[in-house]
Amino acid sequence: MTRRFLLILLLAGSQAHATSFSWHGYVAQGLTQSSGSTFMTDDNNITGELTEIGINGRVEFNQHLALVGQAVYLNGGNRYDEGARLDYLFLDWTLPTLSGWRTHIHLGRYKNRDWLYSSTRDVPQTRSTAVLPQSVYFDGFRDIALGSDGISLQTVHNSQHGSWEFNWSYGRSPISKEQKEAFLGPWAMGKASQDFVHQVSAFWQPPSMNWRLGFSWLESDFTYEAAPTDVLIDGSTDIARYTASLMYFAESWELSAEWLQEHQDDYGAFSPSYQNSRVGEGGYVQWRYLFSPTLSGLVSFDTYVLDRDDQNGKKLQAQSGGQIPAYFGYMDTVAIGARWDFAPNWRLQAEHHWVEGAARTNGLLNPQMHRQTERNWQMWAVQLMYWF
Repeated sequence: MTRRFLLILLLAGSQAHATSFSWHGYVAQGLTQSSGSTFMTDDNNITGELTEIGINGRVEFNQHLALVGQAVYLNGGNRYDEGARLDYLFLDWTLPTLSGWRTHIHLGRYKNRDWLYSSTRDVPQTRSTAVLPQSVYFDGFRDIALGSDGISLQTVHNSQHGSWEFNWSYGRSPISKEQKEAFLGPWAMGKASQDFVHQVSAFWQPPSMNWRLGFSWLESDFTYEAAPTDVLIDGSTDIARYTASLMYFAESWELSAEWLQEHQDDYGAFSPSYQNSRVGEGGYVQWRYLFSPTLSGLVSFDTYVLDRDDQNGKKLQAQSGGQIPAYFGYMDTVAIGARWDFAPNWRLQAEHHWVEGAARTNGLLNPQMHRQTERNWQMWAVQLMYWF
């Protein structure tokens, strides 16, 4: 269904006569290591599994209609699937301005624009770190959260009282075999799918433009269809997510912060009567200081709990019969970083993370992951990037 839909989109765009074409790209390569966990690398090894190559382009047919897309190759270690993927491909339809509101409708595999960094997390030179705060930007959900197949709307209004931005979208994302096994375990033989994802967000900036405040709401349903021979049975998961965002810009520093709540209800999968409800909470505060136009440093704190009624994970451990360690119920991360723009379109970026807990690592239901993740662990990355 997804491939057919995208093919129709390409054919629709090809019927129009292009008036202009622009394209850009990036190449980023680095070294990385996670020690005490297989979050990024295996066996505490230092590897080059930090590769990002992307090409994005825009074909304008007229002043109201354009085709926009990006294809990438990623190797992020154990955080997500290695290989090529189509991040987004959509028709950008610009509606006539109405009462000062400028509106775009995106049809196809649109981009998520509902969090501070959701629309830029796919481009290495726009990120503060290679590994974003996992409370909000969970890398295990990178492909699902980046965008979906469906329709989105963005409308912006600028006035003497400030700038307003509203976003709305409805669609769904494909789930790969690797993603299914990461969250349900390697023994899951059936099919996992996202039924839909519905998102709404609003952002405001004052006339000075040095503040950016926002709030977003997400609702999504997932289903699991068991295979004829399967240790699991049919099941479903309902998720509602609420996120508050803040960003402040000063002359030589910037501050960003987000806080979220995730309401999750699980049914079936493990037994016909299985039902579990929880509310996860988390967020981060990130401060960047500009030493010069080409050199900056960063400090951040990120925290997340799988269940706000189980802050230390003791209930999680008890419910699993001791198979899941308590520290898989939370995750606190302190990070420092630096970046140096040593030439036009060139950057060297480095970071180090100290982590306690494992709530945002893949494989909560995978016993092998429990043996390979310690309560306290670390990760670091150094990445060289070029964009054009």
